[in-house]
Amino acid sequence: MTSIQAAPAHLGSKEPRTERGRRTLRKLLDAAATEFGEKGFHEASITGITSRAGTALGTFYTYFDSKDEIFRALVKDLSDRVRTTAGQALVGEMTPLETERRALSAFLRFAREHKEIYRIIDESEFVDPASYRAHYASTARRILDRLHKGAQAGAFRDGLEEPHAWAIMGMNVFLGLRYSIWSEQESAEDIAEAASSILQRGIARQP
Repeated sequence: MTSIQAAPAHLGSKEPRTERGRRTLRKLLDAAATEFGEKGFHEASITGITSRAGTALGTFYTYFDSKDEIFRALVKDLSDRVRTTAGQALVGEMTPLETERRALSAFLRFAREHKEIYRIIDESEFVDPASYRAHYASTARRILDRLHKGAQAGAFRDGLEEPHAWAIMGMNVFLGLRYSIWSEQESAEDIAEAASSILQRGIARQP
């Protein structure tokens, strides 16, 4: 898993204040992603996480109080990383439709590199419903914001609201499942291009 050094901003008093601490926290979250991704929440263990991270058991409790707590932190961490990955792809001048294409392409590449995200997010529906809902609600809000900006720019039709954002998110989620988890035969860019043609017909302002 690609390492990202920034610490998640939700640990309160346990948030690390040194670079070494941030690296240790990153190791624990990366190890937790592998542990939960392979075994699922109920079979995963704190010792399994620390073993994968190469840290002492006591180090775990420096940052987290329980398996439930690191799972919640991991769901938010993955959600934040999806947001960051999409944001890094949206640079430079581009049309609103191109923005959607690039955001989807970035997500598909992320899902291919971090296949565990689907199992972890899906399992959070039962382990921590609030985190599950927050993940999808925040993603839909970002899409809706882009849709409104596209409408203001004259590229998308007027009247696009929350159900449209959730519909686009649902399409993206299942495209990721089909073309990043079950198969990688097609490139992320080709799949995103095909999806953009669907959006072109569905939400683009017609001449």
